[in-house]
Amino acid sequence: MNRRQFTKTTVLASAFISAGPLTESGLFGTPAARSLKKGMMWGGIRVGSSITDKFEAALQAGFDGVEVDSHLDRTEVLQAMKKTGLIVPSVCNSQHWKFLMSSPDPSVREQGVTAMKVALEDAAAFGADTVLLVPGRVTDSVSYDECWDRSVREIRKVVPLAEQLKVKIAIENVWNSFLLSPLEMARYIDQFQSEFVGAYFDCGNILAYGWPEQWIRILGKRIAKIHIKEYSRKLADEKGRSAGFNVKLREGDVNWSAVMKAIDDTGYNGWTTIEMGGGDTPEGLKDLCDRLKLILES
Repeated sequence: MNRRQFTKTTVLASAFISAGPLTESGLFGTPAARSLKKGMMWGGIRVGSSITDKFEAALQAGFDGVEVDSHLDRTEVLQAMKKTGLIVPSVCNSQHWKFLMSSPDPSVREQGVTAMKVALEDAAAFGADTVLLVPGRVTDSVSYDECWDRSVREIRKVVPLAEQLKVKIAIENVWNSFLLSPLEMARYIDQFQSEFVGAYFDCGNILAYGWPEQWIRILGKRIAKIHIKEYSRKLADEKGRSAGFNVKLREGDVNWSAVMKAIDDTGYNGWTTIEMGGGDTPEGLKDLCDRLKLILES
């Protein structure tokens, strides 16, 4: 090969690499390129009694971190983190259903704001950068627009603290009859005009009325964290909507390869945290982690 041929070959190769994802080398948009972390949600760890016991069970199962509930003993959580080396990437506001920010009762909304502030402070203490928040719920006594207006008004009260602590408020898509499309959720988040308000996207919850890969692409950079959960439409049709969750990871209707492709396309490279049952024994926790590994490789 002469010098001219070598130069031409090098230029073409460079152009190919710059053009888009490589499918085999593991450089771009492939399982080998992902550095997604494996997390387990606090409520799913049914092994052990103390906080340290549960962290150790998660460690033995192969997880990289634990998403803890808010309002736990901070000293004990920090001790468990130090002993196991596990990370707390996010905190779930354990009081948001009890003190809904959409409540007609001002005193309940006030308690919701207080609880969220505690959750943000918990996250900062643990070095976490995200707090999961269910913003409200539409019911026969709380209209859609009331849920929107009240929750926005209350969340605005905690945004300054989130910005001060550098902890993101992440709105989750749950079965609360609210924020029922990705376009609407994007609009809801964007109105705060703060990088510290985003989305906590749940892959399983959405299957009752949508497709996770579509939501992921539309929400894009707004996604702060991702919950991994399975759902079976067949079981839901046969036994009721909630029964759809009674299925193991990778045995339901979530198209995990499409989800992972959407994650790659958005550039998300953070935490994927399991939020589902099955962690009642050490073996069950390990099975969950092993299934998550296969999902991340799909």
